Amino acid sequence: MNTNVTIVSRRGFLENLFSAGALILGAQLPLPADAATAEQAAWNPSVYLGLEKDGTVIIVTHRSEMGTGIRSVLPMVLADELEADWKRVRIEQAVGDAKYGSQNTDGSCSIRDFLDAMRVAGATARTMLEAAAAAQWNVPAAECKAANHQVLHAKSGRKSAFADLVAAAAKQPKPDPKTLQFKSPEQHRYIGKDLPMIDRDDLCTGKGVFGYDAKVPGMVYASIERSPVFGGKLKRFEDAEAKKVKGVMSTETLDAFKPPHVFQQLGGVAVIAGNTWAAMQGRKKLKVEWEQSPHASFESAAYKRSLLETARKPQKPVRIVGDVDKALAAAAKTHEAEYYVPLLAHAAMEPLASVAEFRNGKVTAWAATQNPQAVQEAVAGAMGLKKEDVTCHVTLLGGGFGRKSKPDYVVEAALLSKKVGKPVKVVWSREEDMRFDYYHACAAMYMKAGLDAKGKPTSWLHRSVFPSIGTTFDHTARYAMDLEMGMGWNDLPYDIPNHRAENGPAENHVRIGWLRSVAHIYHAFAIHSFVDELAAAANRDRVDYLLELLGPDRKLNIQPEGMKYWNNDQPQDKYPVDTGRLRRVIQLAAEKAGWGKKKNLGIAAHRSFLSYIAAVAEVEVENGKIRIPRITFAVDAGTTIHPDRVKSQFEGASVFGTSIALFGEITARDGKIVQSNYHDYRIARMAEAPRLTEVHVVPSRELPAGVGEPGVPPVPPAIANALFAATGKRVRELPIKAI
Repeated sequence: MNTNVTIVSRRGFLENLFSAGALILGAQLPLPADAATAEQAAWNPSVYLGLEKDGTVIIVTHRSEMGTGIRSVLPMVLADELEADWKRVRIEQAVGDAKYGSQNTDGSCSIRDFLDAMRVAGATARTMLEAAAAAQWNVPAAECKAANHQVLHAKSGRKSAFADLVAAAAKQPKPDPKTLQFKSPEQHRYIGKDLPMIDRDDLCTGKGVFGYDAKVPGMVYASIERSPVFGGKLKRFEDAEAKKVKGVMSTETLDAFKPPHVFQQLGGVAVIAGNTWAAMQGRKKLKVEWEQSPHASFESAAYKRSLLETARKPQKPVRIVGDVDKALAAAAKTHEAEYYVPLLAHAAMEPLASVAEFRNGKVTAWAATQNPQAVQEAVAGAMGLKKEDVTCHVTLLGGGFGRKSKPDYVVEAALLSKKVGKPVKVVWSREEDMRFDYYHACAAMYMKAGLDAKGKPTSWLHRSVFPSIGTTFDHTARYAMDLEMGMGWNDLPYDIPNHRAENGPAENHVRIGWLRSVAHIYHAFAIHSFVDELAAAANRDRVDYLLELLGPDRKLNIQPEGMKYWNNDQPQDKYPVDTGRLRRVIQLAAEKAGWGKKKNLGIAAHRSFLSYIAAVAEVEVENGKIRIPRITFAVDAGTTIHPDRVKSQFEGASVFGTSIALFGEITARDGKIVQSNYHDYRIARMAEAPRLTEVHVVPSRELPAGVGEPGVPPVPPAIANALFAATGKRVRELPIKAI
């Protein structure tokens, strides 16, 4: 594909690209000397769009690219409405700036939140170009239609290229968004099509620019020794041996964070050197003594037991329907189980890295970040600056999964730059990335159902206990946030007349943060494993039982009273819980997987991030070794912009979910994280990952929903349920350690 995206050398990138003291990083620059940014273009009909005099269309992508394709997909929407020739489009990566709206590339919301903004931007410019042509030809604007980078007048056969209309279009009044005419799906040229990603060739040839590739003149490198126990503070250190390492320049201290930790630096001793290797080798020579942390006694096994004990006792109700206790007492029989999911690490392929320069009271940063606005806020807060005095340029991300929306590593670079008076690049090793993460919470869940004579639930009780993400922002928090309770726990879609959800307290002993799919991971594992247990107890076909449990097709508004954050913060009249859509993906996944023809299949179906996903796992077990020949997905994510990107996200979710099911576990001993690298925090390798992942996307014109995260939650329970079907052994704890 030919686009005007300039290709540059990966390792030679950023050598001499300063202009007026700032580096333009956006669209994998350098741009030609006479090329304008979107803001500098001859015409700016939108913050997301600029047109140059030669007709070049500059589209600003304000979300971060970490393998999802969003750098291409959002611009595709704008280009489609504009009727731009994709070959004449240049993509520019936005710096952090509130004018673009949210830039937090998290929560599977990029398309959902910005589809309309991109359509409005494209349709606005198209309408103004058509009006400019109509004025020149003295014909009604309704008779002028944009098509492939030009405006046509069918009656007279006249046409004008965008380049010839830019100046005149810029003088046209901007139309009221309510009056804009948008293209119908049948008219789309790019939406719904599998265009190659603009970064494809660079990524395949090693020319993509990631956080670890960022380099600026005069830059020094930093490697930081941090307390191995969360909350530990520096007591004393000796650096004489560190300074003997060739290339080491100095050592600097960083203050420990002040509760709540939010995205502050952890603190410690930084070794400053002329290259990464010297900085890391010098750090190994440091002799550091830490003050005792209150978390030094944290042991993951004991903590697990405490969570399970809490889950076995009555806790704070967070959703109540009917009278569970009365229904349980009257039930023909009851079934109960408890489930556990351990701490998980993000373990992205690219560890954390950032370059920052403090100069003249301002900070300029370059980072592999999911949220440049969070960088602005965190750096400004740490250094006593105004947010607008912090500029954050966004590189490509070698994976993120939520970790790179937490910019503590950028804060470290900025603080150190101020101390040494030079640009500083902070690099995290794989071991640091693993041991100083914002971990995904471990969780204990207790389930109990009262059943009628046919084994169908008449009552359902479930409790969830885990350290909350809320502790990141309030160190005294002990109960879950509404955000977490609304993730697969309080929105149970089953047709059960009596239901109570509860949440118990838990303290945090490490930093807790969001990871791909967040609380849906453990909630989905417990709920869908429990449903499978109930079906087995009733001696029913799992799919038939699940469909009966859903009840009649209906659209539910089930927001519990008092819950502030709910339904991904979307109104339920726009995004109701639609059991009919969940039913259809269950039926589709079962059909495509050949349900009923094999005995080694397991199914789970879950709504998350406003999408409806069913997964069927096929397993084989030989001598205790688990193989997964196939995972079949059925996906209803509403309107699909780029089908291939949707499928790729679920292919990735298949591996991600399998890794959680079979290997994912972070443990602690004496307050210290045990795992350090991929050898002891395993990711599914080629021989261990599903051999085939089939993704069947339901055609839909419903509002767009998420695709990056919702593929993960149903995978672990589907695998666990398949293992029961194949072996008769029930899995209630992850990772699956023995079959």
